[in-house]
Amino acid sequence: MANRPQSLSLNVPFGGPSVSAPSVTGAQANKDRKMASAEHLVLDLSNPDLRENTLLELSKNKELFQDLAPFVWNSFGTIAALIQEIVSIYPVLSPPNLTPAQSNRVCNALALLQCVASHPDTRMLFLNAHIPLYLYPFLNTSSKARPFEYLRLTSLGVIGALVKVATFIVQKILLDDMGLDYICTTAERFFAVGRVLGTMVAALADQPSSRLLKHIIRCYLRLSDNPRACDALRSCLPDVLREASFNNFLCEDPTTRRWLQQLLQNVGVSRIPALQGGGGFDHVMVN
Repeated sequence: MANRPQSLSLNVPFGGPSVSAPSVTGAQANKDRKMASAEHLVLDLSNPDLRENTLLELSKNKELFQDLAPFVWNSFGTIAALIQEIVSIYPVLSPPNLTPAQSNRVCNALALLQCVASHPDTRMLFLNAHIPLYLYPFLNTSSKARPFEYLRLTSLGVIGALVKVATFIVQKILLDDMGLDYICTTAERFFAVGRVLGTMVAALADQPSSRLLKHIIRCYLRLSDNPRACDALRSCLPDVLREASFNNFLCEDPTTRRWLQQLLQNVGVSRIPALQGGGGFDHVMVN
């Protein structure tokens, strides 16, 4: 791993509003305190006796520390400590014996990994180290207990932070029958995946990619194979997919164009009877 960054503090932006010398001094002192606190907490992760409280503090305050992700990645032993937290609960996944305390602790570790996966300087390092593979056992659990559900949703958050790669991973999961059933079992899982796909669609407006568009449309099409998900897609499918916004990308890709046409037919034509008795995701979310 590369040398860790020397500082987590922010530089004062050029052209910013003028402030008095005492204000600058006070702001810098505050940044220095945050930097020292972040560095101290990250280094404490290597101490098993301090790790649980440290994970809690960092996960609650990760937004306050500038460049926390590079420091977590480059600090000696920190990533290894987070992976240790993940693998330590594998034995309680099957048979399902995960306690709320264990779930909260590993989810705090996953929150830091999501921070690393979200940062542009560490995202590819995170992927190249194949760290997402450690999360798949969590996604394969089937217990409906809250500790397991919380663990799965947090794991999906880490995958979602990987942006384009997340779409490919989600597609692989959805193409498997068990994966589709798992994603569509609860509203929380469906909308967690929906947020990932929606983020990708929005990203295409700034950085068009025909390959990414193909993965996204295939994911939505696969979701439409499930009656409850198809019913939900009628109200949450991004408008740009309903319109002709991506015609230029699809003119030379007949396969993706056919997938999109089929998706719109599935969602727009009521060929699947409406579920009675509140069987759709809206009912689940309300209750």
